[in-house]
Amino acid sequence: MSVSRRQVIQWSGLTALAGLTASALPGCAGEPGPLDELDRIVTAYRELQIGVDRSSPARDRALAALDAVAGRYADGLAEPGNGDGTDARPLWPDLPKGPGSQYFPMMYYRLRTITVAWATPGSATGKRPELPGRLLAALDWLYRNQYNEGTTEQGNWYVYEIGVPYWLLQTIVALDDRLPAADRARYLRPVLRFVADPNRRTVKPETVETGANRADKALITVISGALAGDPARVAAGVAAVTDTAGKGADSLVAKVTKGDGFRTDGSFIQHDSVPYPGHYGLVLLTAVAGLVHVTGGTRYQLEPEARQRFRDSVDESFAPFLFAGSMHESVRGRMLSRQGETGADAGKQLIAAVALLARTAPEPARDRLAASVAGWLGGRGVLPEREPLDLSRYAGGPQPVGVPEVEYVEALAEDESASPDSAERHLVFPQMDRMVHRAGGAWSASLGLSSTRTCRYEAINGQNKRGWYTGDGVLYVGLPEHPDHYADAYWPTVDASALPGTTGKDTPPPPLLGEPLPKGGTDYAGGVRFDDRHGCHGLDHVAQDGTLRAKKAWFFTPSAVLCLGCDITDGTGAPVRTVIENRNLGEKGTGALLVEGRAAPTELGQRAPLPGARWLHLEGVGGYVMLGAALDAPPEGILGVLREDRTGSWRDIDTGANTAGTLTPYNRRYQRVWLDHGVRPAGARYAYAVLPGATPEVTGASVGRWTVLVNTPLVQAVRVEQDLVGALFHAAAGVERVSVSGPAAVMWGPRQDGWVVTVADPTQRQDTLRLTVDRPGARVVRADPTVTVVATDPKLVVQVNVANSLGAPQTLVLS
Repeated sequence: MSVSRRQVIQWSGLTALAGLTASALPGCAGEPGPLDELDRIVTAYRELQIGVDRSSPARDRALAALDAVAGRYADGLAEPGNGDGTDARPLWPDLPKGPGSQYFPMMYYRLRTITVAWATPGSATGKRPELPGRLLAALDWLYRNQYNEGTTEQGNWYVYEIGVPYWLLQTIVALDDRLPAADRARYLRPVLRFVADPNRRTVKPETVETGANRADKALITVISGALAGDPARVAAGVAAVTDTAGKGADSLVAKVTKGDGFRTDGSFIQHDSVPYPGHYGLVLLTAVAGLVHVTGGTRYQLEPEARQRFRDSVDESFAPFLFAGSMHESVRGRMLSRQGETGADAGKQLIAAVALLARTAPEPARDRLAASVAGWLGGRGVLPEREPLDLSRYAGGPQPVGVPEVEYVEALAEDESASPDSAERHLVFPQMDRMVHRAGGAWSASLGLSSTRTCRYEAINGQNKRGWYTGDGVLYVGLPEHPDHYADAYWPTVDASALPGTTGKDTPPPPLLGEPLPKGGTDYAGGVRFDDRHGCHGLDHVAQDGTLRAKKAWFFTPSAVLCLGCDITDGTGAPVRTVIENRNLGEKGTGALLVEGRAAPTELGQRAPLPGARWLHLEGVGGYVMLGAALDAPPEGILGVLREDRTGSWRDIDTGANTAGTLTPYNRRYQRVWLDHGVRPAGARYAYAVLPGATPEVTGASVGRWTVLVNTPLVQAVRVEQDLVGALFHAAAGVERVSVSGPAAVMWGPRQDGWVVTVADPTQRQDTLRLTVDRPGARVVRADPTVTVVATDPKLVVQVNVANSLGAPQTLVLS
């Protein structure tokens, strides 16, 4: 049942907060007045909690999962006190009463879960006649004892200003007319107080909200305004999206080049330096999709240009990082430690948010979004289910994709027929030091880098307690056959000091730093895209403690990632290694490991050196090929392998007050492969290739396929195809007839449109780069406006203006 206009008017006393009364509100005869539209907003938001009762097997499964956890919460809910001295008794025995942000948010979360399950059509929870009375009593207890307009913020501000307001509003709309109007007005008071202005932090008014926090507060303001019968508050919530109060300075629609939000290259940053399309970007998109949905067709809806901007962001910022239903770990920040928010969960959240955006989109935007959803679902028509649905693991985190999301994803996809997305792509996002490579539907990869612009890791609020090296050059590889590799208790069980792609010391990790967030050690992090199939990226790495240095490079092709390292130097006396692989084989995994076609040692817990080995293959994962030593270079290092069982719990890596993982132990088997550089290396190096999904035969045949041209502190270069070269220059240098005046990422070779050179400044510090091409008769046929021809004889010399490029690739086409 929806909220009636009469009930909204009964709450008109609350509109005095905005200096309005119901009788003063405009409205034209025969048209919906503002209060009718507020009723529509509330009804639409209720639909987002309980769905529309669209029958399907997938909905039945989602509802059964919701019933299961709601039933547990309801069974444990104690009879609350009534203010006569019995209030000391907690609602749940594991959540004690008291001030601070640690326990009471979970009380609201559980209450929200029970209420939504009770209100969802067809639920078993809805058949418990005693529940409405118990829920109303619990809400009264919470208001009197934990969260009211007189409460003082203690601990995490987010709890008071976003988390609890969301859960409280969702509980209110789900209860509908079972909640008396006077009580509804009473419970809205703390929301109106703690989210008084969606543009600013209530506990610290000088802080202007940005990114996801602004989006959340905008939606909270719209919904609470509608419930309070306050058109001015609803309008203020919508205006916060474009930051009308701040003249657009923190608009969620605008593309920026610094600070939080969507960047001009498609990056998304939150907390000033954390790449976050895989969490805060999703939170923003979900909140805006909800706001667009509930205000659609009313006078409060966003302008068409703003709505289209968010639809465009799907392809620009989110879709590139979705593969096989999961978001890449490289863009999930500290959230990779959350039990209730795996990459698979984040993938579902993206699909659900895009489906919701599509519902209100005009053509042809709707068709485009619907086709994307259908492609991600791979013709299945339903969201993927990869584990028994235990919704309790979401406690305190983002709401799980549930009944409403299943309903509108299915409704959108049922008219679409699409095969899985199999396009090849290589994309760079230099403003967040990220890239993504997609070899069709065969595999995808992304790098976790850091620089003086982006943080090594984010470890705050008790989360990501083993995040030490996630920005030190981790190579994340996704395979369609193993979409849950990282979701399957990877982060609680992996040896987080030995992540694939990283070069570091085999010693206890450094101290975990909180705020300010620890940045990378140098400016050099970034690369260049040549075409949809090729790119190269580099990192001038300095360890957090400043003792170890390494220059690292990655070259991406349709079949492999070629990995180079040089100038590896450390004087502490600790063993130094580069980790090639550390793969989760699952519980008691038995994947065969081959060394040059023969079975490799896999006795649990036994490290085995493999001196002289040229290639390895891990069953179900892929191959690894040593690329050989370049001339005049130190030794490559000695290969080592280790198969081990590791046990951990999500609580080990997330002890957050409202997000803490469970204490359940998980045991997973890992296959590690590494190169040992010894102690006190001085200029050590490595060169190997990772071949995701390759067979043993393909792996063995790939020995000698790629040529390392040079791997020195000045330049790291590889001939990735017959006529295609990639080079990471760390200083002025030259290789293969191309030289540059300073640090640069460069690729050159034939393309359909001519002989092409792409160049970028990975330091984002230089004004110009001078590029010299020693190619007889070379002339610039076409080039970006940043390119100026300086000379054509005897060599082609061009100057590239990179002063305002922010690391973006610049292109020139030669005759």
